[in-house]
Order: sequence, then structure tokens, then C-alpha cells
Amino acid sequence: MKKQQFKPNSTVAAIIEQNGKFLLVEETTDRGNRFNQPAGHLEDNETLIQAVIRETLEESAYDFTPTALLGVYHWKHPHNDTTYLRFAFIGNVGVHYQTQELDDGIIRAVWMTIDEIREKAALMRSPQVLTCIEDYLSGKSYPLEVITNL
Repeated sequence: MKKQQFKPNSTVAAIIEQNGKFLLVEETTDRGNRFNQPAGHLEDNETLIQAVIRETLEESAYDFTPTALLGVYHWKHPHNDTTYLRFAFIGNVGVHYQTQELDDGIIRAVWMTIDEIREKAALMRSPQVLTCIEDYLSGKSYPLEVITNL
């Protein structure tokens, strides 16, 4: 019997620090409201960089310019057995479109300090949220050229 090919969910996330605070979004989930980086799924015919720019705009109403790859994070959700490969990007925000409607399920964009995020660790969407920020604060960073689109 042929085993079915495993296909993890490919996601992107924006790690954005400005004035000592990190951009997060508050969103509704089946476990209540949770915080996450602006993040989402890679769509067909889209590069990882295009995806993170799009997701950041849709979820936070901010333009995003990726400057580096923070890392690739492999995580299996314990509640639904879904496996995610998260490509986390470091970058800068630009224009904030204050009147733009946010994606379905997104309550608001919010800026939080690392201490506030650590205090609310149980309210993060996944352990990837705090792990990515801690990795960013430790100086992890890879040039965008490590990603090749063919």
C-alpha cells in the first residue's frame, strides 16, 4: 500500500520591531482570542516574500518591507495535529492604512514590548510567536538571498 505524501502547511510571518515594541495582531481562534505576528499561508503562484508582504498588509494594514529571513520554524499543533513550516521574516513597516478593513478573524493590530509578550505567553497563537521574537532579539538573521525562486 502506497503511503500518502505528507504535506505540511507553509506559512509566513513578519517580525517587526519599532521603538522597542513588536507588531502583533489579535485574532479570534477556536481557543479564544490570541496574539500572533502578522502571518498566514503561502498561496499558489506567490513567492514567500510576496506572501509575507500581502499577509502583513491584510492583517495589520501596514506596508511591510522584508530585510532578512529570521529562520524556518517547524511546529506541530497539539490540538489539531496540523504541521506548519513557518518562514519568519524581519523587516520594516511603512505606510499604515488606518481605514483599511482587516482580514476576517483579525480584531486589531497592536504594538507590545517584549515584557508584555512574555507576560502574555499563554495568549500567543503558538509557541512560534515568542520563539521568533527571542530569536530576533538574540541576533539571528539570514540574507534574503538564501531564498531562491525558480
